[in-house]
Amino acid sequence: MTDEHRAHFDFSIAFANGGGLTGEGFRLDLPRPELTPEQIGELLVAHLGLALVSEVELRELRIVQEQHRGSRGVAASVPAADERGSKERVIDLSHPIEAGLITYPGLPAPSIVPHLTREDSKAKYAPGTEFAMDVITMIGNTGTYLDAPYHRYEDGGDLASLDLQTLVGLRAEVFHLRDAWDAERRGIEAVTLADRDLRDAAVLLDTGWSAHFGTPEYAHGAPYLTEGGARFLVDAGARLVGIDSLNIDDTEGGGARPAHTILLAAGVHVVEHLTALAEVPAQGARFTAAPPAVRGFGTFPVRAFATVPGSS
Repeated sequence: MTDEHRAHFDFSIAFANGGGLTGEGFRLDLPRPELTPEQIGELLVAHLGLALVSEVELRELRIVQEQHRGSRGVAASVPAADERGSKERVIDLSHPIEAGLITYPGLPAPSIVPHLTREDSKAKYAPGTEFAMDVITMIGNTGTYLDAPYHRYEDGGDLASLDLQTLVGLRAEVFHLRDAWDAERRGIEAVTLADRDLRDAAVLLDTGWSAHFGTPEYAHGAPYLTEGGARFLVDAGARLVGIDSLNIDDTEGGGARPAHTILLAAGVHVVEHLTALAEVPAQGARFTAAPPAVRGFGTFPVRAFATVPGSS
C-alpha cells in the first residue's frame, strides 16, 4: 500500500485583476497528509502555474492515501542527487525470460537447450567441479526489450552504437495513468504528458496493462502512445520512452507505427513490456535499461530497473 497522499476537492480561484477559474473533482499530490486547506490552496496555485491570485476556495476537501501522479509544486520534496546518501531501493521493471514465453502474439517463443550438461562436464573438470552451459534461441522482441533506431530504419544506429549515458541512470518521469484511459480511449495524448519538464528524462507510462502479460488478454485493447503524444515527447526533449503495454503503438489500427517512426527517427529509445511501474514514484527515481552491444541488431531484452532514494 502506498504511503503517498492526494487531496480531492472542487475549487474556485479568483484573480486580483478580475476573472476566475473553477474546477470539479480535482486531485493534487501532497508532500504530507497534515497540510491545512490554505497550504493545499497554495500547492494548487503552484501546480497550475497561476499568477495574481487573490483568493482560493476549496470545497468537499478529502485527503486520500493514493499514489502520486507528479503534481508540480510537490517535486521539491524529492531529494536531489547529492542529498540521497548511499541507500537506494532498486525496483525490477522487467519480465523474466523463460523457455516458451509468449511476449508478443505471433512471434516465436524462446527455447533453451543444454550445450554442456553438469553431468557431462564432470569428465572435463577436476573432481567436484562441474558447470552448465546452455544455448538460448530467441527473437530480439522477447520479454522487456529496447528498440534502437535500426529496428525501424535501415540506416539507423544499432544496439552497439547506443551511448550508455542515454541508457543508464536517467531521471525518471513516471506517469501513473491507470485511471486516465479506458477501452474507448486507449491512446495516451500529448496533453496528458504536458505538465512536467521532460528534457533528458526517461518517460515511463504506467498503464497497468502488464497485469495481463502472458495471457491472451494482453494482445487486445492495450493502451498506446498516440502520434501526437510521440511528437510532443520528441519536442520536449525526452531521452527514452517506456510503456508497460503490448506496444508503444496501436497494433489494432492497421500497419502504421507512428510512435516508433517518430521516436526512433529522433534517437529516442523505446522500451516495451515494462512491469511494476506502480512501485516507482512519479518523480525522483532513476531509470536504467541497457542492452548488450550487438552490431547489426535493433532490438534486444534489457534488465530494466529503477533506483529510488532511500533514507540516509
